[in-house]
Amino acid sequence: SQNKKLTKNSTVKTILILASNPKNTSQLRLDEEVREIDAGLQRAKKRELFDLKQRWSVRFQDVHQALLDFIPHIVHFSGHGSGDDGLILEDEDGDLQLVNTEAIANLFDLFSDTIECAVLNACYSEVQASAIAKYIPYVIGMNQAIDDKAAIKFATGFYNAIGAGESVEFAYKLGCNVIQLDGIPEHLIPVLKKI
Repeated sequence: SQNKKLTKNSTVKTILILASNPKNTSQLRLDEEVREIDAGLQRAKKRELFDLKQRWSVRFQDVHQALLDFIPHIVHFSGHGSGDDGLILEDEDGDLQLVNTEAIANLFDLFSDTIECAVLNACYSEVQASAIAKYIPYVIGMNQAIDDKAAIKFATGFYNAIGAGESVEFAYKLGCNVIQLDGIPEHLIPVLKKI
């Protein structure tokens, strides 16, 4: 049905949210982040141009299956990062599983014909963002730890701008500014990588 939707109205963009918070990691407010993204898109003047899909408690196999199922234009990862060690997903038991940077980058390479932007809203995810940016036009990662409130503020500003029809670069700048306007000193943590 997604292929039919894209054929019928090629301007509809699918945003895929992948959320992971393994039980043996610190609890994040991922539900609040996703709720704010969804609410912002629902209010957006161009809301009919976006289709929001979600996958929770993702394991690596869930990531590639969701990419196959939804053919997203924007992929948003919400969860934990571990710098050079990789992104943190879940294993079969819901415990932490590190997925290395090269594997993630290679996966995005396979879907580079359709993915326009990836947002890695996870601590220390700049390493993965740099690797993915070899294949995807716009990738946002975090250059250090970012707390829940700042991560949520960034996502809210970013998707409010996307929903208004603004460019990824403008949306990135607005996301950073929303953090700054809230008085949170973490507005320099999100970094935009471009091909």
